[in-house]
Amino acid sequence: MQFSGWQAVVISPSEDQHNEQGMILTPVLSRSSRCVLTCSRQAACVIHLGSKTSGALDRSVLFWLWKACDQFHTSSGMAKSKFEYVKQFEMEDRCLPNCWIVVRIDGKSFHRFCDMHHFVKPNDERALGLMTRAAQTVMDDFKDCVLAYGQSDEYSFVFRKDSVVYNRRASKIMTNVVSLFSSAFVMNWPRFFSTQPLQYAPAFDGRIVLYPTDENLRDYLSWRQADCHINNLYNTCFWKLVQERGLTPVQSQERLKGTLSSDKNELLYSDFNINYNNLPELYRKGTVLIVNQNDEASGSDFAKRTKFKVKILTLHCDIIGRSFWDEHPEILNSKK
Repeated sequence: MQFSGWQAVVISPSEDQHNEQGMILTPVLSRSSRCVLTCSRQAACVIHLGSKTSGALDRSVLFWLWKACDQFHTSSGMAKSKFEYVKQFEMEDRCLPNCWIVVRIDGKSFHRFCDMHHFVKPNDERALGLMTRAAQTVMDDFKDCVLAYGQSDEYSFVFRKDSVVYNRRASKIMTNVVSLFSSAFVMNWPRFFSTQPLQYAPAFDGRIVLYPTDENLRDYLSWRQADCHINNLYNTCFWKLVQERGLTPVQSQERLKGTLSSDKNELLYSDFNINYNNLPELYRKGTVLIVNQNDEASGSDFAKRTKFKVKILTLHCDIIGRSFWDEHPEILNSKK
């Protein structure tokens, strides 16, 4: 089948087991001027380029090649039946190009879940560690994820602006991230709660938000970390009043009603001799996951990270100021 003078031929089923993302892998030019690439239909194609073609192909040509193969598979490989018209009802949900893709997952009804499993209040290190372990599993599997930020029962996963994972289909990205996170949470439960059986299956919801600029992305992450501080300060005061002053939850809530951050800090210091700034940064700032740039399988070489398992760094630090971003410029500059 010809496409503007280029020839695409299906030669064999693909052996590649992990190209559900769609698009193409890195093409390989042979001596016979053939470009071998893997397509979204999971079959290997040979593109005959012509005798003068050599070296790396630019992104626009690669995209055209992929579209040609995709058309070929669609027209020749798909099963035909009178029921096929139902595909017309599927919605197109590809994320806009050149935007950061953020997937945020959130625990469903986790107040009840925490009570049923006797979580320590206001912070349970076991639960926070389990959330982070599940998030690491997601980052290990999705090589386009350059950063994850978590606090309480939520985690946000940041995918590169030029990511083509699952052909940028929002529903595919979100459902795969949420389902992998949920299954990892359940699988790793015994490691963190060895004496507490899981009473029922936890659930997480998810959403995708696109941010067109680096500033938008940084402001989003700053918002989540500021939320972590506000909630933790309140919860620390709330549970101190309940656990050490004997107030009921309603009384504790009434006592804190209308107070400012300075009032809560003063309450902790004067009534409980606690300097809020001395509490663990895990509680005050949440958890940041990034790829270890000192790992030989990471860095700017995307192919290495795709091939090898890399180390994920776990940090508890400020991401609102400039210092973090100055120390890790590869996050905002990440490209394939």
